[in-house]
Amino acid sequence: MIETSQSASPRRPRTVAYTMSRFPKITETFILIEMLELERQGVRVEIFPLIREREPVQHADAQRMVERAHFCRLFSRPVLDAQIYWLLRRPGAYLRAWWRAVRGNLESPKFLSRALVVVPKAAYAARRMVELDVDHLHAHYATHPALLAYVVHLLTNIPYSFTVHAHDLYVERPMLREKVAAASFVVAISEFNRRMLIDLYGATAEERVVVVHCGIDPTLFRPRERREPGELFTIACVASLAGYKGQRYLIDACDVLHQRGVPFQCLLVGEGEDRPHLEAQIRRLGLTDRVRLLGAQPRHNVSELLQQVDALALPSVVMPNGKMEGIPMALMEALAAEIPVVATAISGIPELVRDGETGLLVPERDAAALAEALLRLYTDRDLGRRLASAGRQLVLREFNLEHSVAQLRALFERDWRMDGQRPLLCEIEA
Repeated sequence: MIETSQSASPRRPRTVAYTMSRFPKITETFILIEMLELERQGVRVEIFPLIREREPVQHADAQRMVERAHFCRLFSRPVLDAQIYWLLRRPGAYLRAWWRAVRGNLESPKFLSRALVVVPKAAYAARRMVELDVDHLHAHYATHPALLAYVVHLLTNIPYSFTVHAHDLYVERPMLREKVAAASFVVAISEFNRRMLIDLYGATAEERVVVVHCGIDPTLFRPRERREPGELFTIACVASLAGYKGQRYLIDACDVLHQRGVPFQCLLVGEGEDRPHLEAQIRRLGLTDRVRLLGAQPRHNVSELLQQVDALALPSVVMPNGKMEGIPMALMEALAAEIPVVATAISGIPELVRDGETGLLVPERDAAALAEALLRLYTDRDLGRRLASAGRQLVLREFNLEHSVAQLRALFERDWRMDGQRPLLCEIEA
């Protein structure tokens, strides 16, 4: 009996392509670790960033993914060749992609200008994904990465999905209804985001949007050793130095603690455009020996830092344009390390920081309330231990990287089981 090639050779591993705005980006650890865990679980990952990010600080695990990533310059021969390829092979789909991208972004000059870059790069990505036999395309963020996925789908019929995080939903939503309708599924990182999408797009969103929390590695962020009372009370804030992170209110709270005679230090980890303003505020309040800015740090440094702190504060705020947090990874990492946390009750944060159960919540832009919450943790160490222990258990159950990626992989597999119900590219062209 002569075996067919299909029965003679083992089935190839499934391949998922990932796209994001910038890679590797120090503040987007969640994308990197999700891809690494997906590969650990047996799925091949191909990476198609819109822009190659070049930062002085990079996570240790990022380099090997960078070396495999499919970067492309807009003005390059491969991108030009891809336009000609699709114009000749699928002219209707190619022109339709351009028409929808331009029409869908006309109301925003910023998004329109970026769409003019995304569509050519999507044509390049589409051609490479066909060559690589990609089974599914997943985008992080509902803006430009989801537009790339949408265009690739129009050109190739490769099914796609995308994860909705924060600013991509709360600030501007160009073409989001169309992107949701064409997607196999949409991942919301919080129930807050899922409800918002359903309120916006009704039944279309309700049948497609699922909640999959971002996850952290609980073996990296392990419980810290107990510190003896009486040591300097150490507060950390791990976040980019941007207005919506609210560090200015934490510095004001530190001033209150200083006036109350609390022996403390506050360590701000992160970098960003607000650094000069925060430095000036620290000097003005006379806190230069109490509040230190440590700059951007890779996650292994953050893990080591958390072993030395007594509380983590993240006083996030909602900006006038609607910009705000989703569920910050820094809160998950701190709770995994059994560090008590203080945060604000906005967006999806209360799904992780449950007031009086896994942490303390305070109103946004309220430095006095923030100072009082930190003072509670300073004076009642047993309270902090109880909150942090419950927080770690919640992270292990619901914000665990392995479990979250397994949920995502199950969604991909559900999509792959539907392969036979979709027309092949050759059938679309017929």
